[in-house]
Amino acid sequence: MIRPAHAALLGLVFLAACAGVPEHPPAGTDRPTVLPAPFSITAALEGLPEGWHPYKLFRFKPLTQFTLLREEGVTVVRARSKSSASGLHTPVNVDLREYPVMRWRWHVTRPVDGDTGIPARADSAARIVLTFEGGREDLPDFEQMNYDLAYALTGNPLPFATLMYTWEPGKAPGEIITHYNTSRVKMIVATGKPGWNDMRVNVLEDYRRAFGEEPPRVKTVGIMSDSDNTGTEGEAYFGDILFEAR
Repeated sequence: MIRPAHAALLGLVFLAACAGVPEHPPAGTDRPTVLPAPFSITAALEGLPEGWHPYKLFRFKPLTQFTLLREEGVTVVRARSKSSASGLHTPVNVDLREYPVMRWRWHVTRPVDGDTGIPARADSAARIVLTFEGGREDLPDFEQMNYDLAYALTGNPLPFATLMYTWEPGKAPGEIITHYNTSRVKMIVATGKPGWNDMRVNVLEDYRRAFGEEPPRVKTVGIMSDSDNTGTEGEAYFGDILFEAR
């Protein structure tokens, strides 16, 4: 069962290098794509990117600050966490059998000294968070209890499944970490390299590997930066997120 101190992470589960800035991911590809609410086409830099919504984890903790700005003429989102934990998310409807590959770019400029495998240090300066369709009735009995407790503590239902890609140095890319309170949240180390990184992952294969089952549709995509457990500060930049065919 989930611990109250970390219940909001499960509620959040909304639903988590080169010197220069790389090209926007869709450039140069002729594959069919799905582009969830891109940051790069946002006209104004005030407020939040169009189509993205804040997700607050704790009522009593500071929010991570998300700001639009331009890097090399491309609009990106900067996340600054200061003993805070929150994210942005946007609804999608992605069938991974048609669009199994996800691409994005990010740049961590101030790492958080966290470790997603240790509850007291479970922070990361940058996460991509995917949640999947499915209801309480689709969960195993013991996870239904987690669902009910998460809803009671946070007012948010626990998603059927959540897959996070984390920026984390010191761990091997591709390593899967199961959340310490529920088997329905899996975290995969994407990279820990400095500078701008163009990322490409096969979510279909990763989901199968992490959960041992076929994935339902992706229903939300989110970005997150948290440093509440370590009480530190982090900073990261996020570019557009893209789903594409093989």
